[in-house]
Amino acid sequence: MSSQNINHHQAQRQKLREQVLSSRESLSAQDRQLKSAQIIKTLVEHNIFKQAQTIFSYVNFRSEVITDTLIETCLRLGKRLCVPLTIPHRYQLVPYELTNRSHLRPGYYGIPEPNPDTSAQIASHEIDLTILPGSVFDRFGGRLGYGGGFYDRFIENKAPDAVRVGLAFELQIAERLPLMPHDQMLHHLITEKQMLTFN
Repeated sequence: MSSQNINHHQAQRQKLREQVLSSRESLSAQDRQLKSAQIIKTLVEHNIFKQAQTIFSYVNFRSEVITDTLIETCLRLGKRLCVPLTIPHRYQLVPYELTNRSHLRPGYYGIPEPNPDTSAQIASHEIDLTILPGSVFDRFGGRLGYGGGFYDRFIENKAPDAVRVGLAFELQIAERLPLMPHDQMLHHLITEKQMLTFN
């Protein structure tokens, strides 16, 4: 891909992110709660969740699909749950076990993160299921994050064998995204209306 094409691609991606995140931000708190509850219900009733023993999930921030119920369900069912600690200068996510939601504290950009002093680090290769946030998704398993590449690096290098599930509101779906070689594809995408499965 030529540098001109790459620049065009990146501009397209950024414009898409801004448009979709603006729509997501405009959802009311009640709407976000209701839609998130439906999304998490679909996830926890599915075999991919039931069969997973070690689950890696984002902790919601700002207008993302709310993961509180997912976290509570994992803890109640005795699933081993880990959440990311961000190492910004290395563009890395490090999984730490979460045994109580009160153990989270504001971290990178104010995102709730585990406290490494009181939490155990989990070996990434033990993760069965990875729950991913994102800005825009498509109908073919494509996903755009927020531009830092943290999750793409994590799933490609640290947990390549884990099942990848994106959580999104229906308004975050585009028909097809302008993807780049580093973008990692999803196995499933769950919205409040449907669950899409990809090859």
